[in-house]
Amino acid sequence: MSMMSGFKNAFRGFDINNADFNTAWSWPVGVKVICYILVFGILVGGGVYYMVLDKHKLLEREIGKETDLKQQYESKAFQVASLEALRKQMADVELRFAELLRQLPTDKEVPGLLEDISAIGKNSGLDIDSIALQPEKKAQFYVELPINIQVRGTYHQMGEFVSGVSAIKRIVTLHDYSIRPAGGNMLSMNISAKTYRYDDTE
Repeated sequence: MSMMSGFKNAFRGFDINNADFNTAWSWPVGVKVICYILVFGILVGGGVYYMVLDKHKLLEREIGKETDLKQQYESKAFQVASLEALRKQMADVELRFAELLRQLPTDKEVPGLLEDISAIGKNSGLDIDSIALQPEKKAQFYVELPINIQVRGTYHQMGEFVSGVSAIKRIVTLHDYSIRPAGGNMLSMNISAKTYRYDDTE
């Protein structure tokens, strides 16, 4: 009872409805204490709220980073798991590339290739009018070496000749052929053969 009476005495003569903050210095001690506690509580509560809010935002950012890191880890793990297969595939590609390079004639081998084509024509029974190397045509990674061929013979002899050229170990492709009568059962054929050289200057 004494505590309650002391509390009432602390508020005696104070009308909260007519409180004037300009005269707050003259308020009863109990009112001042309660106001101080309320203000302190508001300040502490606001500080805690904003501090927790910042921490919450920071936590959300870190959670987002964790998701990204997990995805990066999974991607790296997959790459590491595939590394051996990729190395084997690269070795296979390099081996195949080396095999293709061996099928491309070098500058020194081009005259021999022309002789091989001439020999195939003669063995097929054709009359060789001309086998002439044309100017080189440079592409991105290789040099194209066109060869203009003019021969005369029968249809079957020309078929045998084309088959023989296609069987050369070096890469030779045939293009743009034209055949016209040359008297009797003879035909004249003009055909363009192309071989390729790797451009090691690139």
